[in-house]
Amino acid sequence: MTEWSLSTLLAGLHDDIHQRLEIARKALAHPVAKGDASEDVWLELLTVYLPQRYQAAKAFVVDSKGNFSDQIDVVIFDRQYSPFIFKVKNQIIVPAESVYAVFESKQTINAEVIEYAQKKVSSVRKLYQTSLPIPHAGGTYPPKPPIQICAGILSFESDWNPALGKPMLEALTRGIGNEQLDLGCVAAQGHFYLGQDKQYVVESGGKPATAFLFKLISQLQMAGTVPMIDVQAYAQWIAK
Repeated sequence: MTEWSLSTLLAGLHDDIHQRLEIARKALAHPVAKGDASEDVWLELLTVYLPQRYQAAKAFVVDSKGNFSDQIDVVIFDRQYSPFIFKVKNQIIVPAESVYAVFESKQTINAEVIEYAQKKVSSVRKLYQTSLPIPHAGGTYPPKPPIQICAGILSFESDWNPALGKPMLEALTRGIGNEQLDLGCVAAQGHFYLGQDKQYVVESGGKPATAFLFKLISQLQMAGTVPMIDVQAYAQWIAK
């Protein structure tokens, strides 16, 4: 009879992600190829292990007022209740109401990369989100408040020594409001998240990719379901 070990399975998940990110960093010479390979590793992880109500893709985000975000490396969005997702010449465009989380993916993490990620996620969070009343058998629920979009950064390693020390925390705390990063993974060295007291919790070592995945799933569970999108607000852009 096969003897299964949950510890071994979870460790193997991290080791697989770590190895593939390391190969992308060391084996590929072109910076763009390295970046694309790293994004693919994270996207595959999320596609395989997140519940099927979620989808992960590199995408732009749009709101009903016609505003677009920057292109985001990893967008986690709803596929159960979202009425439309645009695909134009292999580019994906997601309505703002459908977004649960956004992440930037880089080979290494440093102050410049964190600032860049803060600006990118802000371009999503500042978009307008509609929300309609929700009909049910006994009447109508009021419109659900828009979800606070989770945002973060994903990388293989850190340029700092120590890898996840004071300089990283100082860079993270410079991001306030829409620029705040809630969650991150440095696969070779650790992960971090924003605690309930709004202070960053850093966990070095261990199996960072697996720990990050579990923390993300927990945050997605707490977010619940996206609001009911006002499709007619987007319909105004149909050419007459």
